Amino acid sequence: MKAIVISEPGGPEVLRMEERPTPQPADDQVLIKVYAAGINRPDVFQRKGNYPPPAWAPQDIPGLEVAGIIEQVGHHVTDWKKGDAICALLAGGGYAEYAVAHAGHCLPVPDGFDFVQAASLPETIFTVWHNAFQRGNLKSGENFLVHGGTSGIGITAIQLAKAFGAKVFATAGTEEKCEACVALGADICINYKIQAFEEKLKNEGVDVILDMVGGDYIPKNIKLLREDGRLVFINTMKGSKLEGSEVDFGLIMKKRLTITGSTLRNRSNEFKTALTKEILTNVWPVIESAKFQTVIAAQFSMQEASKAHALMETSEHIGKIILINDWDS
Repeated sequence: MKAIVISEPGGPEVLRMEERPTPQPADDQVLIKVYAAGINRPDVFQRKGNYPPPAWAPQDIPGLEVAGIIEQVGHHVTDWKKGDAICALLAGGGYAEYAVAHAGHCLPVPDGFDFVQAASLPETIFTVWHNAFQRGNLKSGENFLVHGGTSGIGITAIQLAKAFGAKVFATAGTEEKCEACVALGADICINYKIQAFEEKLKNEGVDVILDMVGGDYIPKNIKLLREDGRLVFINTMKGSKLEGSEVDFGLIMKKRLTITGSTLRNRSNEFKTALTKEILTNVWPVIESAKFQTVIAAQFSMQEASKAHALMETSEHIGKIILINDWDS
């Protein structure tokens, strides 16, 4: 098969097309003919050499989510069959003609969705559901803030939080992006380049914050949270340590705050399978309703993966960037 590989750590130009053996599914896996693959920030970090995949995953083929058709099922797989249209969460290997996924980490392509739309779902849906709703315990009637509102995570978090009854706030870096967040359901979006989000929202108060920024946002988040608030980290793009700033741990105790976070890629198959089942029950009905829309910023052919990564790194896009498997055309 053809695959896009990381030839060496570096910039987008290190992504190259190579021929690789078609993977074969283990007993609990399925082999997927990939029609579309989503691009995510962890792919960029892996390309730079900063986010190694688990030992059991392809080491130089990025790609954490795909949509396509099942070509083959492992001996112990009973829930899926050849020909099923699915989207799946992977530990790696999605930038290829074929990829293997654990059968328990697959979901049906939602009704009315094409493969491009379906490929935009798994990584962000799994991340948001686990972190905002499981770890953050977001409830109807609470106030929710997501930083990076027009990222793949952001557009998903805004819509799911709104669908489940929260009042939703977001931050973004341009007026255009703020308008997009509001169009998706955010009650307020703050352009962080011209206004301090902690000042704008101080009279609102926030119960749950989903943060992918870190750095100097950390004390601002803590100050903004209400009593019994929850701060959930999924990334720290501005750094995991504070430079020249201090966290007020007395405030954390006084407000009884919970500070948590997670990464998904290295979690066990059992954890991801349980998460998949919960998403199918609770989230898939929302995905298939009028309460959710996919936002596709751009589509590239697999051979243009380097261009897609370059766009990702500009942070100028709104929504998901998708690779299309057009090697057969």
